[in-house]
Amino acid sequence: MARNRKYTVESVAPKIDSFLNDILKHSRLRLSFEIGPGATPHPEIEDPEVVVRFSGADMEILLENKAELLLALEHLTMEMLRMPSEDHSLLCFDANDYRLLRIEELRLAAITAAEKVKRTRAPFQFNPMSSRERRVIHLALRGETAVRSESTGTGSYRQVVILPADMPMPAPHALAGMSDQRRGRRR
Repeated sequence: MARNRKYTVESVAPKIDSFLNDILKHSRLRLSFEIGPGATPHPEIEDPEVVVRFSGADMEILLENKAELLLALEHLTMEMLRMPSEDHSLLCFDANDYRLLRIEELRLAAITAAEKVKRTRAPFQFNPMSSRERRVIHLALRGETAVRSESTGTGSYRQVVILPADMPMPAPHALAGMSDQRRGRRR
């Protein structure tokens, strides 16, 4: 059964193509891209309608620092298209299967953190991450009964905390102290 798509390659590709070609030309990055229909091996986690895949000699620049430039281009493109935030998951930028590898990395981190929380009964706090990445953590732990995950914080400082299922969420100042201790600092 085909689902109704809000965004199709035909409807957004001309705008994306023009926008990205201008950016790439002015940045002198040696990159090319293809715009295609969304397809993912993890549709329960990420199920975009349109995917932009990059290739080229400057892929390392695009993917360094946790794919900061790739994600920035994705965000700017969503702004150019005037996509409401609830639609942001429907457009995905990728390069060298970064997204697939990042999802697997986050899933393993969530499982490892959950095991630590079960063993120590102490909350575990991830560093701030995007809503897409927080969603991966939450979904990776959805079948766990001994722990639960919650998002806390605001804006770009929003992060996931994993805690025993029967433990109330610690106060924000206690979480800040926990982060300092985890990094080896004393308060």
